[in-house]
Amino acid sequence: QVQLVESGGGLVQAGGSLRLSCAASGRTFSSYSMGWFRQAPGKEREFVADSGSIAYADSVKGRFTISRDNGKNTVYLQMNSLKPEDTAVYYCVARVVGTTKYGYWGQGTQVTVSS
Repeated sequence: QVQLVESGGGLVQAGGSLRLSCAASGRTFSSYSMGWFRQAPGKEREFVADSGSIAYADSVKGRFTISRDNGKNTVYLQMNSLKPEDTAVYYCVARVVGTTKYGYWGQGTQVTVSS
């Protein structure tokens, strides 16, 4: 079991940056591949990034970077050159290494990008 708590969301102007953090509980953090999803108002939840496969959604490639610190049980999402269309609730997710289903989700953190 792992519990995920996101932080770092907020309001930023277009072109700005934010760094989201996700703290995971438990002593087996390295056994999980971490990722991020997001959901914009009126839209379906969508994949953003995965630390295990170092994969990114096409819409964020070159602007967002996922990283993790196993010593701190934390995964980060550095978001640069933010656009209004990046406005969404961002969710931290985890899947057991070697599997494909994200079985653990955080509560989400709001990111709002103003034009």
